[in-house]
Amino acid sequence: MQFVDQAVCAKTGKHLNNLQRGILAGILKRQRYAGVAETYGYSSQHVKNACHELLQMLSEVFGEQVKKSNLESVLERHINQNITTLVNKNNQKFIGISYINNCPTPSTPTPDQSQPETPDLQEESKNQTKMETIDKLRQLGLSDEQIAEALDIPLEQVKQVDLEE
Repeated sequence: MQFVDQAVCAKTGKHLNNLQRGILAGILKRQRYAGVAETYGYSSQHVKNACHELLQMLSEVFGEQVKKSNLESVLERHINQNITTLVNKNNQKFIGISYINNCPTPSTPTPDQSQPETPDLQEESKNQTKMETIDKLRQLGLSDEQIAEALDIPLEQVKQVDLEE
């Protein structure tokens, strides 16, 4: 659940709400809409509509069609793709996670009707997170070139982080 929440937050800037978490858990437990609706106090139709929206959003987040029937395999595949072994120039091995959490806040459910952040605040949060991520990767022994490649950003942007501190 945390992986999905972080992936969604990185793409949309919003965390999963309680109903979305319940729908995901319900899908993975092979529950019907009525079961999820009863648990969370919504109508079956509302849960069905929310599920459709959630699966569309997850399709965008993961870059492939996500359906109730393939959710588990899509999640397993993306979780496994994001764990890699890195070897630096001194032949030291690091286990790395190529998915970088760009969420500005911890993984906690948001109310069903959350207010979107302003674009300026979102951009500021992303920049702060990016600077912290670059610092952490440097502490792990990665060079600026490796960091730029791993984060898919220009090398000059990585080198600027030293200047901004």
